[in-house]
Amino acid sequence: MDVPTKGGKPSPNSYNIEIPIDASGIEGFKPEQQLKVLLVQSNDKILASGIVKLDTQGKGIVSFGVSEKPKTLRAVIGPESADDDELLGMQTLNVAINTRRLVEAKELRIPVIIIPPYYWHWWLIWCRTFTIHGRVLCGDGKPVPGAKVCAYDIDAWWWWVSKQNVGCATTSVDGSFEIKFRWCCGWYPWWWWRHRFWELEPLLVNHIIPELQKIPLPHPIPIPDPAPDISVFKPLLGEDEFANLQITPPIEQTKKFLASGREPSETVGKIPVEPSFLEAVRDKLLKKIPAVPALERLRLWPWWPWHPWWDCTPDIIFRVTQDCELPGTAIVEENIGDTRWNIPTTLDVTLVANDKACCLGQGDDPDGSCVVITNVCWDSINNIGGNAGASATPAGYQNPGIVSSYGDRPYGGNVLIQGQVGNDVDYYQFEFSHDNGVTWNDLPASNVGDIPRKYYIPSTTTFVSVPFLTTIDGKLVFESRQYYEATHNPLAWNVTQFWMADNYLSLMNWLTENPFLNGLYQLRMKGYSLIGGHLANPLILPICSTPDLNNLVLRIDNRIMGAGSGHPASTPDHPCGGGTVHYCTMEPDTNFIAVKIIHADGTESNVNACSTTSINNSDILQIDFFAYDPEGHLAYFTLDATYDVNLVKHVLGLAGMTMAPLGGAPVPAAVQVGPTYADALTAGAASPIWKGGAIRLRVPAHHVFPESCCYQLELRAHKRTIVHCDHSLWNHTNYSEYSFMITV
Repeated sequence: MDVPTKGGKPSPNSYNIEIPIDASGIEGFKPEQQLKVLLVQSNDKILASGIVKLDTQGKGIVSFGVSEKPKTLRAVIGPESADDDELLGMQTLNVAINTRRLVEAKELRIPVIIIPPYYWHWWLIWCRTFTIHGRVLCGDGKPVPGAKVCAYDIDAWWWWVSKQNVGCATTSVDGSFEIKFRWCCGWYPWWWWRHRFWELEPLLVNHIIPELQKIPLPHPIPIPDPAPDISVFKPLLGEDEFANLQITPPIEQTKKFLASGREPSETVGKIPVEPSFLEAVRDKLLKKIPAVPALERLRLWPWWPWHPWWDCTPDIIFRVTQDCELPGTAIVEENIGDTRWNIPTTLDVTLVANDKACCLGQGDDPDGSCVVITNVCWDSINNIGGNAGASATPAGYQNPGIVSSYGDRPYGGNVLIQGQVGNDVDYYQFEFSHDNGVTWNDLPASNVGDIPRKYYIPSTTTFVSVPFLTTIDGKLVFESRQYYEATHNPLAWNVTQFWMADNYLSLMNWLTENPFLNGLYQLRMKGYSLIGGHLANPLILPICSTPDLNNLVLRIDNRIMGAGSGHPASTPDHPCGGGTVHYCTMEPDTNFIAVKIIHADGTESNVNACSTTSINNSDILQIDFFAYDPEGHLAYFTLDATYDVNLVKHVLGLAGMTMAPLGGAPVPAAVQVGPTYADALTAGAASPIWKGGAIRLRVPAHHVFPESCCYQLELRAHKRTIVHCDHSLWNHTNYSEYSFMITV
């Protein structure tokens, strides 16, 4: 047979077929769309494709020529906007053609095909163009340029989802994008299904499994599998009812599809999924499973009636990636819970990127030879004691005087200093003082970290990283961003290349861990001009808005690990290091000193590690332990008893629990027992110091040990230090654990 060709004047050596079309019966007919006609043989093989332009009376004709006499033939009719392959998969007008008359004359004019109003009006909407306008922004509202935004239509049934990419676009400098795509509907179910790839959606699993666990079933629900398999419903329906479903192999159209050489996407296990099965089983499932409004809102089958092949308005989610830090970094990752159902033909969206995104840098630079120090690790200096706008004391602490575990926080590790230098500063360096400004010294090279910046070139959608730390005349100095702009293609900035927000407002990464001692520090900046390749005109840079100030006050608290920390060498009663959960450090240090059962008659029983001890309802559990930080920056400690399978008793919250300072321990007795910094301040601790210490805890034993079992006491202590600009309280921590058997 011929390769598919467009309809037109037939060849004299071919079999000629004419197909007349009549849409004159359409009320108010207007020739507003042309029609496409496919000449199709068995197994959906397209012999020819032609366009029919109807006249004002709604009539037209298309002619085809084929080189061999076809045995079976049909005409498939639809709007011109549909592709040939799409037209085959749609529930459109199909007319069988009797080819017996193609004998000697080799010409056949079939009876006129009348276009019903149903098809004509549906064809006007079955393939429409949708437009999505949007912006990608960081959480602070800054634009995200050079990001690839992809939109997906999402469909879901049970705990499987399918995502169909409808279009992608790259964000411009202001973070804006536009995606246009054509969307068609009215597919044959089997055709629609064969073009879908299904994957497991954990969000749906987490919704469905708890609901199924409420149902008494003779057999457990199968473990969710990435590939769809209808046998998952056997425990819900029961063996007999499931067997009575009379599941059959794929229907005839599917056989034709497979014969075309394409691979099915979901022939899984022994029982392939068939759309007709889902329709047949839905009513039966709804009688077995509870109503779940949350899943109805997600339009999830079987809680929601589902015929996605007739969905004429897409349901859209987005995935956004950016190549700024690492190629393909996902900065927006939406799931079915974020779906925009039945979008209009024009949709406006704003997508908020995660913290992995590179945002556009923004901000006006100050004039002159001065500096504006605004933040430390994104904390405003107005909230760091001893600096402009903050309380004078406690100096150098973030959240000074706040009665909370997050109050009076020192800094440690890599400390990012943020702000801007004036536009007259070419290069600058930092000096430090550890004696309240009496003496000043250059920061050692080992403590100065670079602040590389990135800029974006829209014409090539590339990101360029630039280092700013360099050595001139033997001094380690930073080049100002303004001087870099003035000496590197100055007319391009904010026109054809744009700075990203990462380090846009950074001044230095202060590496404080070595050799700095803990304590209060002051930092100031010295600016230079570059003349003839040399540093000139040194100047201690004043704060731009307050020229009488030129320094930053910070409290540094780093901890030492290992042999130099002062922690005792690892011993059986205080092990640390490799093979243990305990760090060899004093900041903080934790340990169980003794665990005992105090009986009603005043006698005591030691509870040794790995031992077995009996208790009764009148016994008291006594735990001697310590949670101690010699620097005085303890945030809080916890004490839990874990047992059985995933069970826990939070000892510090149990009825009848008391704590008191304990003398004679390896560390000082706790003047305030806590367990939190806020509790210590309320009990009389002087801000910003709470060291914790040795403590004796007593609590009714049966409150901690409700049943005979193996138990483990877990002691956790946390400092308040902001480490490497991480504001969680899980950086400077230490752990101790103690295990034994209790019989009740």
